[in-house]
Amino acid sequence: MPIYEYKCEKCGKEFEELVLGSGETVKCPACGSERTGRLMSCCRHKSAGGAGLGQASAPSSGGGCAGCSGGSCSTCH
Repeated sequence: MPIYEYKCEKCGKEFEELVLGSGETVKCPACGSERTGRLMSCCRHKSAGGAGLGQASAPSSGGGCAGCSGGSCSTCH
């Protein structure tokens, strides 16, 4: 059951929602409108290492996000 990010087209509120099925109607928790749109989510991965704030880290050989194939984020970035 994935959690998706949405934005209400009526009031502009951004929110997250646990979605059980693809046909489920998502209502805005602020105003109750069904006019909501799913936002593009971004995944991040932090590997163990010495890279500090503002420094680039070397790519890791494993992990990554659920959208990555074979541990390489090149397919989703």
